[in-house]
Amino acid sequence: MAYPTDLKYTKDHEWVRLTGDTAEVGITDYAQQQLGDVVFVDLPAVGTGISAGSPFGTIESVKAVSELFAPVSGEVVAINERLAQAPEDVNARPHETWMVRIRVAGAALDGLLDSAQYEALLS
Repeated sequence: MAYPTDLKYTKDHEWVRLTGDTAEVGITDYAQQQLGDVVFVDLPAVGTGISAGSPFGTIESVKAVSELFAPVSGEVVAINERLAQAPEDVNARPHETWMVRIRVAGAALDGLLDSAQYEALLS
């Protein structure tokens, strides 16, 4: 799979799409393949403060439960409520299905990988 060049990536297999001071966060195609069929996503409440590198929620599949790690610091301003009814969206469209939107605080993309760097990490 080619990884979209408009996204930044973490070594923990989350992606970030930054628009202004707001970052959408989801998991990569690689991550969803490793998980298998996603059956539940537990996300923080709007208004929750999160720190880059810290867990912000969990994702459950038929294989395992995994923590989701924040790629940026800031405040959760929206959650993808559709995932409560359709967690399988993560499998069907991993790079389009955002989980949380974060109003970013500080240096947003420091330490994140571009698509070429992320693909090199996977190989």
